Amino acid sequence: MSIARTFAVLLGLAVAACGGKTTEPITPTEPTDVAPTPTEPSAPPTPTPPVTAVNPFFAESTLYLHAPHFDQVREEHYMPAFVEGMQREADEMKAIAAQTEPPTFENTIVAMEKSGQTLARVSRVFGQLSGALDNDNMQKIQADVAPMLAKHYDDIRLNPALFARIHTLYEQRDSLGLDPVGRRLLERYHLDFVRAGANLSESDKTKLRALNEEESKLSAKYSELQIKGMNGGAIVVEDVTQLDGMSEADIAGAAAAATARGQSGKWMIPLINTTGQPALASLKNRALREKIYRASIARGHAGDALDVTAIVARIAQVRAQRAGLLGFANAAAYVLDDQMAKTPEAALKLLAKVGPRAVKRAKAELADMQKLVDKQKGGFKIQPWDWDFYAEQVRKEKYALDESQIRPYLQLDRVLKDGVFFAAHELYGLSFKQRTDLPVYHPDVQVYEVFGADGTTVGLIYMDYYARETKHGGAWMNSFVDQSELLGRKPVVTNTLNVPKPAAGQPALLTWDEVTTMFHEFGHGLHGLLSTVKYPYMSGTNTPRDFVEFPSQFNENWALEPRVFANYAKHHETGAVMPDELVAKVKKAGTFNQGYATLEALESALLDLEWHALAPTAPLQDPEAFEAAALKKHKVDLAAVPPRYRTTYFSHVWGGGYAAGYYAYMWTAVLGADAYQWFVEHKGMTPANGKTFAGAILSRGGSVDAHDLYKQFRGKEPSVDALLKQRGL
Repeated sequence: MSIARTFAVLLGLAVAACGGKTTEPITPTEPTDVAPTPTEPSAPPTPTPPVTAVNPFFAESTLYLHAPHFDQVREEHYMPAFVEGMQREADEMKAIAAQTEPPTFENTIVAMEKSGQTLARVSRVFGQLSGALDNDNMQKIQADVAPMLAKHYDDIRLNPALFARIHTLYEQRDSLGLDPVGRRLLERYHLDFVRAGANLSESDKTKLRALNEEESKLSAKYSELQIKGMNGGAIVVEDVTQLDGMSEADIAGAAAAATARGQSGKWMIPLINTTGQPALASLKNRALREKIYRASIARGHAGDALDVTAIVARIAQVRAQRAGLLGFANAAAYVLDDQMAKTPEAALKLLAKVGPRAVKRAKAELADMQKLVDKQKGGFKIQPWDWDFYAEQVRKEKYALDESQIRPYLQLDRVLKDGVFFAAHELYGLSFKQRTDLPVYHPDVQVYEVFGADGTTVGLIYMDYYARETKHGGAWMNSFVDQSELLGRKPVVTNTLNVPKPAAGQPALLTWDEVTTMFHEFGHGLHGLLSTVKYPYMSGTNTPRDFVEFPSQFNENWALEPRVFANYAKHHETGAVMPDELVAKVKKAGTFNQGYATLEALESALLDLEWHALAPTAPLQDPEAFEAAALKKHKVDLAAVPPRYRTTYFSHVWGGGYAAGYYAYMWTAVLGADAYQWFVEHKGMTPANGKTFAGAILSRGGSVDAHDLYKQFRGKEPSVDALLKQRGL
């Protein structure tokens, strides 16, 4: 596991973070519902042996494929394992740096690839469980460990003797006889150390260390306050008549959510961390809709104990100052220098191709809704809290379709097995068998063993689909074990969603967004599962941010592929397939509301880039004023369409790893649509095409430059045309 990847996982960032809406599934986001007590294994009977004697992270797991020992893991194990893991890796790196033998690829680069296994084990498990089973203890561990880990990695990457060995090999790379993958690994290590400050003077290294430590503390604090703000913003309803318009199942879920938080006899509407909230699409009570919306956008800047405005302003400033130390004009230039886009200008150029079309389409959608309000003599102008509600009415009027018609045909287990798994079988020959003999970290989690077309084991995947109070919002993929030929490892990965858990005895019926999110996250899962690389640094999803979302966005396309759709879209009670007439309506409505969906994501991408375009000398910014100016600058400040994430709850960029990288969702949406067009041009969903895609993209991880990898597959540069057509723009 690369050191940068380990740090990202520790900070609670999923390896591939995503979320609920189809335009750019996200990082932790989406509805929270019932909140069962976290089910960490119960404490052992007293007297308890010393933690160091029983810590499950100190040795490699003996379970199948080295799956984590969740039956043994307890919260008190994390801190000792982090401390021990850092010490072990520090000792390994010191030993590599202190060798008297001249540097070779094997005794330096390969040795580094084999190091840090203890730290990797605890980081992977903590990275997943801090998002899936969060609590005050986990937040304290994260806050305490983050600066320790920042120092640990600075100690490695700023070690002159270690870098001297890497640099010597880098200078000799033409004469080392390395294969292309080995050469790329060497070049990546050298670049990572340079980007981390290895060439800086000692005085600048000291400044860099201070900035890294400060950012790690600020980001950990932001994450703590952000999740508390999301949970604390839940709306309590005392009169069920105010919930008119919600389905019986959703009302029951709201009652269960209230009961779980000690509010029996009431109904609770939890917030997800996007601006828009699912309940806004169905609630007829306009005052309640406004209350929910205002609670959503107030998070993080209410001037209370959960206010994060000072934190995000300083994080932005710290990142700008660090970029300046490293020789870059701003943080965005620093980040994108190592991405597919290469420059902020290239990312902005792509967004500019989509922006005007999205604004134009959103204004047309707004006009359609306003006509409906006027026709109903509503007497008001459409506001952000009205959009989803009237969009649903327009969809009913234009397409004779509403969500309640299709949800009975979208039962979670059937979508998974007869949709997601079926598509993977038809394309890649994969099959799946549930494993009930492996321990899990929560009773809702299911484990599946994945087999290839030849019957051999590919890996394991853990599915954690239901929302709970202790789970961060959104949807994401993570990895417990990275595939590596060097280490003889097969992949063990996760998919995490936030589907509201139904009341006891009721089926879990999905929205179309949730169906698409399942396909999306499984695309990340396939990227990890089908990896066949040698070195862990390059395994699976360890690719640039503006490439890692490509396989997942591409995989969304199979949700509506006729053969796949017909296989899973069956009534949960009768098993009857969705009627052709309804199927036609679903497909016809495919481009509905895409102006809004595209624009809200675009606004967030531009906001992210603007925050990270600040110069190193820029003063602290006022987040509200900065946000308004940024949206106005790019002419996307449409009042009825707020950003998908406003600054104070933009967890991707302040608490996660998408700083100056949120544009990647739009960038990879282009790749995903363009790649699907290749399938259309080559006879669609066939095993031969699946084999080509898996061999060219999914199996390669980061072993080839991402831009080159795509061009080798597609035979040309990606085009935005397929995406614009898909979205009706």
